Amino acid sequence: MQRGNLNDLLVFRAVATERSFTRAAAKLGVSQSALSHTIRGLEERLGLRLLTRTTRSVAPTEAGERLLHTVGPRFEEIEAELEALSELREKPAGTIRITATDYAADTILWPKLAKLLRQYPDIKEHPEPRRPQELLRHNCINLRLPTRGGLYAWELEKDGRELKVHVEGQLVFNGTFQMLNAAVDGFGLAYVPEDVARPHLAKGRLRRVLDDWCPPYSGYHLYYPSRRQSTPAFALLVEALRYRAPRSA
Repeated sequence: MQRGNLNDLLVFRAVATERSFTRAAAKLGVSQSALSHTIRGLEERLGLRLLTRTTRSVAPTEAGERLLHTVGPRFEEIEAELEALSELREKPAGTIRITATDYAADTILWPKLAKLLRQYPDIKEHPEPRRPQELLRHNCINLRLPTRGGLYAWELEKDGRELKVHVEGQLVFNGTFQMLNAAVDGFGLAYVPEDVARPHLAKGRLRRVLDDWCPPYSGYHLYYPSRRQSTPAFALLVEALRYRAPRSA
């Protein structure tokens, strides 16, 4: 089988399993348009429609379900065997997913994990990055997006040039403060808001990198349907959240 066909099947499996081009694109770290192009090419080669698309959902057709049930378990077997090969390494390595509340993660899990990870880092040391491309050689702390499930791409900007960098590293968290704690403990680079890092920067526990590539954040925005009449309670909420510039003395 050609490598391109194998990659196409992996893309189909992701979209059919997630039932969403958006979630599959976030999971694979590629654009939705690239996934759509890949699926169209696969369907044309097979001469079959594999997915039914609507404005709200994606679902496998009868042929797509048959293909998913045929190739899906094979890929799972391959992934499981590759994970099992890690047992032959001199040092343990692999991916472990933990679900916990913020309190349990901060007070129980992280103090224990910090000690364990220092014993089995499985990472390489590199000098401080000077360019965004050098982030790919560093151990970076990732943030998993709660809605789409993919990893957040670091947004960098300099002189009007915008970059989105998909970094890799030993740790992935769902919260900013867990990322911050890991960075303070020396487990990699983290992309966090400046205000939460400022106390650690002031005390020398953290150091800025790529400062000239870090754009100012425009702030949070609230989105809601404009055609629907707002309730009095919602109007109060919007007013309470509205930004007001501080008055000059």
